[in-house]
Amino acid sequence: MPETDSIKFFNRYTGRVEQEQVYGAAWLRWTYCNLFGRLALEAVVKRPFFSRWYGWRMDRPVSREKVLPFIRNFGLDVNEFADPSESYRTFNEFFYRRLKAGVRPVDPDPAAVVFPADGRHLGFPAASQIKGVFVKGQRFDLERLLGNPKLASHYANGTLVLSRLCPVDYHRFHFSLAGKPAETKRLNGPLYSVNPIALRRNLSYLWENRRTLTTLETEKFGTVIVLEIGATNVGSIVQTYCPGTSVAKGDEKGYFRFGGSSTLLLFEPGRVRLSDDLVEQSRNQRELYARVGDRLGTAA
Repeated sequence: MPETDSIKFFNRYTGRVEQEQVYGAAWLRWTYCNLFGRLALEAVVKRPFFSRWYGWRMDRPVSREKVLPFIRNFGLDVNEFADPSESYRTFNEFFYRRLKAGVRPVDPDPAAVVFPADGRHLGFPAASQIKGVFVKGQRFDLERLLGNPKLASHYANGTLVLSRLCPVDYHRFHFSLAGKPAETKRLNGPLYSVNPIALRRNLSYLWENRRTLTTLETEKFGTVIVLEIGATNVGSIVQTYCPGTSVAKGDEKGYFRFGGSSTLLLFEPGRVRLSDDLVEQSRNQRELYARVGDRLGTAA
């Protein structure tokens, strides 16, 4: 991969800056950096039918042949899997696999907020002041992301955390706090990639893509907005929680079918203080790798 398209992140557990091994890197570069690729992107790739078609392929029995090579190529830890790696009937079934109980412990501190997913994270103390994410000059459009000017105004000075899941990651997402979640609202849109290779060209893919929005009423942190953002080749965003029923911190909320994806958290102003390493890396426009259940911040 050319150096200009390399993706580096800070690994909280090793304490080092590391380079991401990008699944489908050549395809991403062609689609977002090549003239003919961009024509194909607008004509076909961003369309929901393309992702449905790819998801269908990953649901076919023949796709299970991809599972073991994928595990080997990306060095996944099979000891974390709830089921044997040979037991998955399709690649999609493997993709949204469950993990063994206890391999993702949830920070028990009542004042702690935890990451909703395994992935590479960015955190910003004030959503309205986000600029220069991935590339200088690009600003975050909260109003278009939420599809609601009044809601965007209320959260403009609130804390925002963006979590990017790569295809190699565990693809179930969880509640960052205890509370009572409402029904999920769906916001339709195309399905662009959310990989930095694409976002460096156009950050607006984040608020143009199909996404789902849930409000979570909490005792100590007010009303938290939880979004899941789809991407190219995401077969669907599946919600597994029960609306209106109280959830505990770390409970499963849902999962993504095949494809890289993102989750996003928005907190009301003055509610959360982000962890120092998350703030530092985000200030340097570098993602922080951390796992679901680990601390992203504390009550302000």
